[in-house]
Amino acid sequence: MTALGSTYAPRAGGSRQLAGTGTLLRLALRRDRVMMPVWIAVIALMVLSMPGSLKSVYGTAAERADVMHSMNTNSSMRAMYGPVFDDSLGALTAWRIGTFAAVFAAVLSLLIVVRHTRDEEESGRQELVSSAMVGRRAPLTAALLTALVANGVLALLIAGGLAAQGGAGALAFGLAIGGAGMVFATMAAIVAQFTESARLARGLTSAVLGIAFVLRAAGDSGNDGGSSPLTWISPIGWVENVRAFAGERWWVLLLFVAAVAAQGVVAYQLAGRRDIGMSFLPSRPGPAEGRLGSAGALAWRLQRGSVLGWSIGFLAAGVVFGGMTEGAADLVGDNQNTIDIIERMGGQSGITNAFLATMVGMLGMVAALYVVQAVLRLQGEETSQRAEPVLATAVGRLTWAGGHLVIAFGGAALIMVLGGLGLALGYGHDAGPILGACLVQLPAVWTLGGVAVLLHGVASRWAVGAWGVAGAALLLGWIGPALKVPQSVMDLSPFGHLPKLPGGEMQWTPVLVLTALAAVFVGAGLAGLRRRDVTG
Repeated sequence: MTALGSTYAPRAGGSRQLAGTGTLLRLALRRDRVMMPVWIAVIALMVLSMPGSLKSVYGTAAERADVMHSMNTNSSMRAMYGPVFDDSLGALTAWRIGTFAAVFAAVLSLLIVVRHTRDEEESGRQELVSSAMVGRRAPLTAALLTALVANGVLALLIAGGLAAQGGAGALAFGLAIGGAGMVFATMAAIVAQFTESARLARGLTSAVLGIAFVLRAAGDSGNDGGSSPLTWISPIGWVENVRAFAGERWWVLLLFVAAVAAQGVVAYQLAGRRDIGMSFLPSRPGPAEGRLGSAGALAWRLQRGSVLGWSIGFLAAGVVFGGMTEGAADLVGDNQNTIDIIERMGGQSGITNAFLATMVGMLGMVAALYVVQAVLRLQGEETSQRAEPVLATAVGRLTWAGGHLVIAFGGAALIMVLGGLGLALGYGHDAGPILGACLVQLPAVWTLGGVAVLLHGVASRWAVGAWGVAGAALLLGWIGPALKVPQSVMDLSPFGHLPKLPGGEMQWTPVLVLTALAAVFVGAGLAGLRRRDVTG
């Protein structure tokens, strides 16, 4: 498969190579007009809400100095968040949220780049576009510029929102978060040249991001100054080593610039040496006879990599959180504000049980992102026009959708069980109560999955709204207790109705109501799918 212009003008000048970039950039921004603002708003709100949350918990300089000492002497907490370089509110904000903001910015960036490069080629749209007056490198340039716009806006929001904590620190922190996003944007641009599948490109880039996080965690676990070679290998580690609000190291930002420039050059060179739709690592030819006997088997073949990745991640996260449980009381000390926040998140059944319940709740909220992703695979199959050939056979729409939904909802149960097992292993206590607490999270997780099914069933183009609903639930659960958000607002999230386990009293009514609500959403979504046009 070769596009016109790709074959006949391989040595075209630079201006011809970039012809149509502006048009493609406007198209990309229009297509991402919902997804990008939602992601940017969620990340920015997470960061900008942190100084107020920290001030409510650690209101005095003595309390902040104490928490700095406690975190830096605890290897598990350093592995989770990194070291603390100063006891100011700005520095504590950079410590508490910097790593996670960088990871979210990286995820947003890789999704943007893969969507507007390999996704377009895989669907065949890029070949049609390139047959017109569009330069060979214009699609890649437009994708990277779109990621640059997203990360630039995010950096500006963070810098402006934290300016009250110190202008220089706010600017350094914003640039570090945006820089991390661009590092993984250009990395995704390289990976997209090697794979024929957008799904594989996203998976491989996400795997590199996971490795970067693990390297940073391993380095910080053994060193409280951020100077471990493992930390410096990781772009996520560069974010903390900028040392925003703690004597900024401006030169570290040059590492982001160098990485983006080097990876960008490699991506452009690779893009100029292959045909559209092709890759440097082509897929292996399939068997002479088909091995997939049902729509469910096809769905499993498409989603098994995602299930495996989430399963490993939840098991590892559970072990880490469980290992922190024994020291939870020591970490909190006698700070009543911190105790109040943990009890609002995890219940008033002793600090250890409350901490476990908080970790279980966090796993549940993250599992909601998995179920939304898995459900929206239906939308991906539709928009890439792979669903139509399947539905043109004897496979019905409900059968086709059912295969993916079994994996989405069943996979959510699997990863929560594995997360519970990890918590029990890390904590070193009886797994029964912890597993039960994890399973109680499923009705809320399934409810958000049901919302995704409903939106996709009514109109495929509405399905992206499920990310906004899940993001709002995650945001409420994460920062709501610290900001003392009224319970009436917290109840907008399905997680706000669940019993606080382990340690709390089991309440079956909200669990059953949420389960029924999830079933209603799924049923309504499937009914809508039966009635509308595919890709409609």
